Amino acid sequence: MATLLPMTQIVAERLHAQRLTGQPFESAVRAVRWMGAVQSQDYEGAKWALGQRTQGTTAAELDLLFDQGGILRTHLLRPTWHFVAPEDVRWLLELTGPRIRRALAFRYRQVEIDDEQIARAESAITSALAGGRHLTRSELGEVLAQAGISPEGQRLPHLIMAAELDGLVASGPRRGKQFTYALLEERTPRARRLDLDEAVVELTRRYFLSHGPAQVLDFVWWSGLTARERAGASTAPALRWCACSWMARSTGSMLRHVLAPRPRASCASCPTSMSTRLGTATEPPRIRRGPSTPASSHSATSFRT
Repeated sequence: MATLLPMTQIVAERLHAQRLTGQPFESAVRAVRWMGAVQSQDYEGAKWALGQRTQGTTAAELDLLFDQGGILRTHLLRPTWHFVAPEDVRWLLELTGPRIRRALAFRYRQVEIDDEQIARAESAITSALAGGRHLTRSELGEVLAQAGISPEGQRLPHLIMAAELDGLVASGPRRGKQFTYALLEERTPRARRLDLDEAVVELTRRYFLSHGPAQVLDFVWWSGLTARERAGASTAPALRWCACSWMARSTGSMLRHVLAPRPRASCASCPTSMSTRLGTATEPPRIRRGPSTPASSHSATSFRT
C-alpha cells in the first residue's frame, strides 16, 4: 500500500535538496551544475537564486563569473533563458533544442520566419561573431539588415533564439548593462556530448537530486520533455530509477543509489511503480517561510549586493 508523505516532510526535503537549507555550495558553478539549469530570464533574480545557494558570494563576483563564461545563459529546456554550466550546454541543447524549435513553429509563421531565413540569419550571425567578437541584440539586428533579412518586431529575438537552440551562439560578456552574444564553440570548445538516452538519464538524475522529492510528472513539467523523449526505447526505466532513488531516502539507502555507477538506459531491477506517493500536485508547492519552515542560515545573509 502506498505511503503518503506529509507536506512538512516534502517541504523540508525540497528545501534541503535545493540547498536553501543545510550546507551551501562553495561556488555558483557548482550550484548551477547541481541544479542542471537555472531559469534566468530575469538576470538579477537568477543571480539572487545562485547567491542564496552559494557561500559568501557577491553580486559583483557573479557578474564577473558570467562575463568570463564560467556560467552561460541560453535558451534550453523551455523557450526561456537558463543559466547552465559550460560543460553541460551541448548535451542539454541537443536534447531539448529541437523540441523547442518544433514548438515555436506556429510563432515562426506569425512573424513570417521560415527555415531558409533562419539558415541565412544563422550564417550572417556566426560570421559576424567569429574571431571572438561579442555583439548586442541591436548590433545583430544591424547585421541581419545588412544581409537582407528583416529584424523588425519579434523577428530579431526569434532569429537569435533559433541560433541559440541550434547550438551556434550563447551569452557573451556584458557590455555595461547590455548583454552580448558570442559563438558557443568559442565560449566552450570542450563541452561534452551525450547520446539521447544518456542525456535523458543525466537530466533526470540531476532533477530528482536537486528538486526532490518529486514525481515523474514534476520532471516532465520542469524539463519540457515529451512523452516520446522521456519514454523512448530505453529511458523509461531510468526515469523510474531516479524517482525511486528519492523515495529510498527515507530508508537511508538513497546514497547507495546516487553514489553507485549510474545505470545505463535499461534497469531491470527498477520497480514499475513508485512505492511512495507524494502529497503534491505536478508543480512544487509555493513556500511561505514561517515557524515550521525556518529560513536557511545562509540563504538571506551570505549574498551581498
